Amino acid sequence: MAQKSFFARRWKLILNIVTLLALAGLVYATRDQLMETVTNLRKVNVWVLLLIIPLEALSYHSQARMYQRMFGIVGTKISYKNLIKASLELNFVNHVFPSGGVSGISYFGLRMKSFGARPAQSTSVQTMKLVLLFLSFEVLLLPAMFILSIHGSASNLTTFIGTSIAMVVLAGTALFAYIIGSKSRINAFFTVVTKAVNRVIQIVRPRHPETININKAKDAFTEFHETYVELRSRWRELIAPFWWAVVGNLVEVLVIYVVYIAFGDWVDIGAIVLAYGIANVAGLVSVLPGGVGVYEGLMTTVLATAGISPGVSLPVTVMYRILNTALQIPPGYYFYNRFIRKAKLKTEV
Repeated sequence: MAQKSFFARRWKLILNIVTLLALAGLVYATRDQLMETVTNLRKVNVWVLLLIIPLEALSYHSQARMYQRMFGIVGTKISYKNLIKASLELNFVNHVFPSGGVSGISYFGLRMKSFGARPAQSTSVQTMKLVLLFLSFEVLLLPAMFILSIHGSASNLTTFIGTSIAMVVLAGTALFAYIIGSKSRINAFFTVVTKAVNRVIQIVRPRHPETININKAKDAFTEFHETYVELRSRWRELIAPFWWAVVGNLVEVLVIYVVYIAFGDWVDIGAIVLAYGIANVAGLVSVLPGGVGVYEGLMTTVLATAGISPGVSLPVTVMYRILNTALQIPPGYYFYNRFIRKAKLKTEV
């Protein structure tokens, strides 16, 4: 029983350790190819890499427009400028505080409150954004699998992984919509989740059996449900945010593809779409900032099953992560700290 309890509490850490060990083994096995790639780094086309800057700008533009449309649906107008800054801050929080997006959702609610949005509205909008990103990924994944099958570069394992992801996304979205579509179901489900979270927290804080107040949580769930119903009743207005989500996913895939081109490798874009989707799931379970190590390991492994050598994909993935972080984290850190400082000054006054 004690052993089961240990694995139940530490499964994220164990999964991360196993993935990091697998990555270390992969690096060792492909060390000759990696060294050859490193020595050829001077041949990387810097001008092509610069294309990442406008692409990342388009990514944040799509996020801001998506948020703006959805807040408009629930009756809160927030300026494009404020939402661009908030998107940068949110990306910083999700990178630095890996918690499956929970930290980001909490911070987003706090940030949007300063613009006049109610907590339930912010939670609903952020949750709906995640749903739209998952669903919009299907728009890229299905053609990607078709491209891989035409080129014949996909193994049976790759096909199985891609099909499984597509089915899991659809089934998960349908289950989530079913749960939050009913006031009784959402209260029952999230009450169980809240109690489970309280039990986990109690391990660290034995004298606090109810860190999260159940009654207050139920009120929050009810308001969340009402906001969701409002969004669902105006589903036609979600078409524009959906396509902004498609743009956001497509841009991130293109950023990775640009890095491959800069390295002189014109690889199958279908494989990149599949690897991108799987690697991003790592952020949901990673206990490391930005899923570092886990992300690279999963992406390289999936690309290998699609016929792209680890000696090529690993350096490209690492370069992509470095450039992506260098472009996104500093502005996010700046706006995040500026907001925190202002919030502290207000509480002191």
